[in-house]
Amino acid sequence: MVWQQIYDPFASPVLSTLMAAVPVVVMLAALAFFHIKAHIAALLALGSALLISIFAFGMPANMAGSAALYGAANGLLPIGWIVLNIIFLHRLTTENGSFKVLQDSLARITDDRRLQLLLIAFCFGAFFEGAAGFGTPVAVTGAILIGLGFSPLAASGLALIANTAPVAFGALGTPIITLAKVTGLDEMELSAMVGRQLPFFSVIVPFWLIWAFAGWRKMLEVWPAILVAGVTFAVPQFLVSNFHGPMLVDVIAALISMACLTGFLRVWKPATVHTSAALTGRVDDSKVEDDGKAGTAATFTQSDQRSVFKAWLPWIILTVFVFAWGTAGFKNLFDTRPALDPASGAAMLDPQGKPLREGNPVFAPVFTFDSIHQQIEKVPPVVPAPKKEDAQYKFTWFTATGSGIFLAAILGGLLMGYSPLELGRQYLRTLWVVRYSLITIVAMLALGFLTRYSGLDATMGLAFAATGIFYPMFGSLLGWLGVALTGSDTASNVLFGGLQRVTAEQLGLSPVLMAAANSSGGVMGKMVDAQSIVVASTATRWYGHEGEILRYVFFHSIVLAVLVGCLVTLQAYVAPFTAMVVGH
Repeated sequence: MVWQQIYDPFASPVLSTLMAAVPVVVMLAALAFFHIKAHIAALLALGSALLISIFAFGMPANMAGSAALYGAANGLLPIGWIVLNIIFLHRLTTENGSFKVLQDSLARITDDRRLQLLLIAFCFGAFFEGAAGFGTPVAVTGAILIGLGFSPLAASGLALIANTAPVAFGALGTPIITLAKVTGLDEMELSAMVGRQLPFFSVIVPFWLIWAFAGWRKMLEVWPAILVAGVTFAVPQFLVSNFHGPMLVDVIAALISMACLTGFLRVWKPATVHTSAALTGRVDDSKVEDDGKAGTAATFTQSDQRSVFKAWLPWIILTVFVFAWGTAGFKNLFDTRPALDPASGAAMLDPQGKPLREGNPVFAPVFTFDSIHQQIEKVPPVVPAPKKEDAQYKFTWFTATGSGIFLAAILGGLLMGYSPLELGRQYLRTLWVVRYSLITIVAMLALGFLTRYSGLDATMGLAFAATGIFYPMFGSLLGWLGVALTGSDTASNVLFGGLQRVTAEQLGLSPVLMAAANSSGGVMGKMVDAQSIVVASTATRWYGHEGEILRYVFFHSIVLAVLVGCLVTLQAYVAPFTAMVVGH
């Protein structure tokens, strides 16, 4: 029997919205104010969501349970699988000392903490966001920053702040490609529109990052380097997104930005070197004091160069594997197989004469959650016409990004001299270390999927849609809310993309503008979602401090999201910004 979602069960939009927001409030309050451990907070939020979905919004109990299990499966793969294996690689490089060599090599490029932060958190992180997404950049950069001596809060919080502007084009453009599918809008137009919003923030975020780390005065001391990093990322981001498409935006922009910043640092040095790895103004976060002295990066001997290459080799292997695993061709090779005619056994062709492909049950078996698959129906005004929700879990065990990271870690470990037995022991130790983080990720994804299938997210979304002329601002914040809830810009686009289009058309706004705003606003929610915070705390081995990380990044997240909303409002109503709207 099909169950239709109910968006106003109390016949009062205000009361229904407040009730729908309870799980979010429970989670945030537990983390930020009651200092409850993240996995407990996530389980409490999930429990409250189950109760509200069933008893307040009328969702059948078996459907609510299936939705939570569906989300939990998606939490284990791909998210938890990524976290587990990147921490495994980090432990291998730490145990054999190569990570210390890698740290020293970065210091030899520049011994200034601000410039190290630009190179690693912003440029290097953007590359991993573009190639893999789904928590990979925060895991990698957080691990590197903590290894370089950055304080735990600095490594965690700054890795999260840096991982914003590239997110909409992450995982080879997955959020934009998905947004096009759920809205029915042109993929190239959406790519171009987001590419006319986020480049502004690709310039702002590096300045914001260094200001958040070292303060205004220290930020001004290195403004030329920050400008180089930001502009050389923003310009390719605009060009590729507008003239090529969403897939390679971050990869190309990050490589250009890293190359330009590294080259610039060969000819320019700051007047003083900032050596403190703690956040300015936080005495409880202090680890290294700033000596304030000028310095120069050391030069490499031939022996040093060999050692540095060996230290970077596992991470180079990781980069190659992650990039390969993110390409559509690689995924199609294993996740699909040629479609054969049941009668003749011959290969089937599409109308253009190209071979048809179907799912491969070996590498990508599909598990259907029967109690909710095509059994839950979204209804207007969330969608233009009633639409049944799918619930099929595609177990892409080999082509998942985490599998590429796992194989890269095994290969890197063997090249570092580990025996297979030692690798097995290290893996079991890693699994024990991240056990609570995996529980948190599973519970958070269960919460995100339950809010989607129960309609709690849509109830909150409709509250934003009632803002009329202010909708460009609140529509951007709606994207922020979606990512804060689900941990994924892709998931936020799935949740609210259709609503953005319908509302924009009702209000006479550009549906391309508002659908793009959902993705652009969403990127600023990436730093406050529980999933990303858990990834950051796990990567930096700062377990149990998720609430402190959340309190630190929350202000930055809200202010940057509001700035996105201001830009979208200008693009909606004010010339010459209106000329930037695609199809205007």
